[in-house]
Amino acid sequence: MPKVIADANGRLVLPEDFLQRRHIPPSAEYWLDEREGDLILHPCAPDARKLYVEPTTGCNLHCRTCIRNVWQDPEAQMSDSTFARIAESLAGMPKLERVIFTGFGEPLTHPRILDMIEAVRKRDIAVTVGSNGLLLDKRMAEEMVRLGVDRLVVSLDGVKPETYAGVRGAMLSQVLDNIRHVKEAKSRLGSLVPAVGIEFVALKSNVAELGQLAGLASRLGAARVLVSNVLAYTEDMRDEMLYGYEPRPPLNSGGWPVSLDAWVTWGTLELPRMHWGAERRCRFVQDRAVVVGWDGGVSPCYALSHNYAYFTIDGRQKQVTRYILGNVNDQSLADIWTSEEYVRFRSEVRGFHFPSCPDCDLRETCDLRERNEGCWGWNPSCADCLWAQDIVRCP
Repeated sequence: MPKVIADANGRLVLPEDFLQRRHIPPSAEYWLDEREGDLILHPCAPDARKLYVEPTTGCNLHCRTCIRNVWQDPEAQMSDSTFARIAESLAGMPKLERVIFTGFGEPLTHPRILDMIEAVRKRDIAVTVGSNGLLLDKRMAEEMVRLGVDRLVVSLDGVKPETYAGVRGAMLSQVLDNIRHVKEAKSRLGSLVPAVGIEFVALKSNVAELGQLAGLASRLGAARVLVSNVLAYTEDMRDEMLYGYEPRPPLNSGGWPVSLDAWVTWGTLELPRMHWGAERRCRFVQDRAVVVGWDGGVSPCYALSHNYAYFTIDGRQKQVTRYILGNVNDQSLADIWTSEEYVRFRSEVRGFHFPSCPDCDLRETCDLRERNEGCWGWNPSCADCLWAQDIVRCP
């Protein structure tokens, strides 16, 4: 364990070999924290690797599963000036590897989405686009290829037309044709990208079709299938939940119609956890990700990026309040990322210094569970976050 000393000016100094092993520059600054009597140094480094950008909260669909059925946020598009501030901030984030254009709206409905993608690609940063696929016509597909979009993730919550229509109120055939447009554009332009992925939200009403998704994904040329459980925003969706607090079999065994063997020849399949467990970890924090909403507000994750209500794993209704750590219209991304509050929050999440609400003896009567707060640790609390359990997944 390295010994920390103070120089003549009272500044804390770490040994050179310690800094080199952790790729920390000697000039790095730190936030000093105290936890249960221990002093903790948090390096202030602009080391974010993934940036989620929400171009719009508007959408061309009205899906049964969507947060937009219950949230209190406006339907709006990111302004040109807000995106310009994001683009300007990219230079101050030297570790940034990927920008993901997605969110709780449909990014392809934004009239400047191609300009946004191009601005990021000019900086040689990889781009992922998440979409419902309905606006992915031949022209849009060709632009995705031309601009060098690295990954395209399309939501597909049913293999049968009637199932898909029941969830999303749209025609499955149109989405499948549009995915084929991407495959054809890649062939025509001699490109290997974008790699196509499929996101499938598993429900009681569509899980029987999950086993058929392998063949469909193979025919579409998809390289990845990500299966998530639904986050139940409404009573209707609470009745569709496949997961629960008590242990239950994973989707690939115990009667669920999924075979892992079907996927190995063409791509990867990622399945969600199906019940509450002891291990909790936040992929957003572990991946050094940051979320910028339509209005420039910066949040640490999807779960805290909007105001909405949902049902917890044991059926309690929780009201979530958006957690904003800064706004790109006022500060650079680097300044927000290295602010004391954001640095300390990430530290709390890495150690998961939160109670486990579903395991608490007071879980039935605790009114803190009705909002995103906990009885100890940092607030807002991640105490019963389903993303941290890998029960709910994101691209």
